[in-house]
Amino acid sequence: MGVANESVRGRRRVADLVSRPARWPVWQIPTQLLTAVLLVELTAFLLIGFGLLTESSSWADGVVVGVFFGLSLLHAEIANNVETVRWRITDDLHVDLSSVWLVAGAVLLNPPLAALLAVAINTYLWARSARVRAPVYRQIFSTAAIALSCLAASGVVRYVTGGRFEVSEPGAGLLALMLAALVFFTVNTGLVAGAIAVSAPQAKVADIVGEWDENLLEFATISLGTLAAVAYIVNPWLVLFVFPPLLVLHRAVLVRHLELAASTDSKTGLLNAAAWHTQAERELQRGSRRVGPKAVLVVDLDRFKAVNDTHGHLAGDRVLAAVADAMRAEVRDRDLVGRFGGEEFVVLLRGLDEAGEGQVELAAVAERIRSRIASLCVEMPTADGPLSIAGLSASVGGSLFPGDGQDLRTLLQVADTALYAAKRAGRNVVRMGMHLPVAAEVDHEAVDSAR
Repeated sequence: MGVANESVRGRRRVADLVSRPARWPVWQIPTQLLTAVLLVELTAFLLIGFGLLTESSSWADGVVVGVFFGLSLLHAEIANNVETVRWRITDDLHVDLSSVWLVAGAVLLNPPLAALLAVAINTYLWARSARVRAPVYRQIFSTAAIALSCLAASGVVRYVTGGRFEVSEPGAGLLALMLAALVFFTVNTGLVAGAIAVSAPQAKVADIVGEWDENLLEFATISLGTLAAVAYIVNPWLVLFVFPPLLVLHRAVLVRHLELAASTDSKTGLLNAAAWHTQAERELQRGSRRVGPKAVLVVDLDRFKAVNDTHGHLAGDRVLAAVADAMRAEVRDRDLVGRFGGEEFVVLLRGLDEAGEGQVELAAVAERIRSRIASLCVEMPTADGPLSIAGLSASVGGSLFPGDGQDLRTLLQVADTALYAAKRAGRNVVRMGMHLPVAAEVDHEAVDSAR
């Protein structure tokens, strides 16, 4: 019954948007981004239209379109369960492996037909998968970007081969395949990255162009697409042999994503306690082979319980996420940042300055984190209007490897003791570690009551 009611509400929302174009989400994006999005879409529309008017197609071209569209549907249905899970645990930069059929079409078809095949495949995948939750304007832009990628790749093949791709011409054929793969990847990545850069100018390079392994996965899929095109020319039935490695690739990617999800704290996106501990242990164990000392910071939000009690746990979660972002901004990409649970965070700083300066650098990083948290103003929408949460603070304790300890357990103990010293000093301060006396014990109950 609840599902039926949700479906009815969804149809009503769609009907309301259709009847009121002024309320479409596309008009809410920044003007500069909207201009870029519309320009890409208009370019794709005009080039496809012009190509259809000027290019001649044969019955064999129609067969190719039908075969690869059918194969893409079969692929989508077989891999649907895996893709649904991947969409739940990954961000917007998602490689769905459909490039196999897109690139094959770009190699075998003329530019407008290759683009139309891309539009058909991408639209079906969007309607079939979890992407229906995304705004329609994003889907239209994504489809336009893929269509332009297919147009460019197909155009390169025609230019290099002087017509259609032929296996009988190995030199020109190999060059055409290599350039088609490179052009498809470059155009698609460039258009998507450009849109992200315009919408979020402060975003990191990895957020704009995607992680290295995601790009490698996309290029591997594109390469498989070129092999599918060659197989089709040799014998159309050989294309079916693309499915086994493709499905294995789906499973391998899912396993990697699940491993990533298992090591990530869901509220902050940081490493969870177990994953941070494992990676920090590994880093310290190979520390003798690395230049420069390392250090551990323990960061604990002051009186965080008051945030939950005053504003609710949703506001508390928003604060935790904001603190995580602030900490990531104050350390390097190679440093390990994790959430130990509750309102406590940990950082492993790698490759500090040598002995004399390591303590100074550690204190400077800790102070930057403390100051950044103190300056946070976290906003979130509520039924009564926007809510701003400010006046946050954190106490920070630190320890230096190998001076304060030779193993992670000792370093955490020293940093934890320094953290309790910061709490006793009035909170919102930084304290650096000291060597623990043998069998030293900390009155955790007394300190916890002071939080």
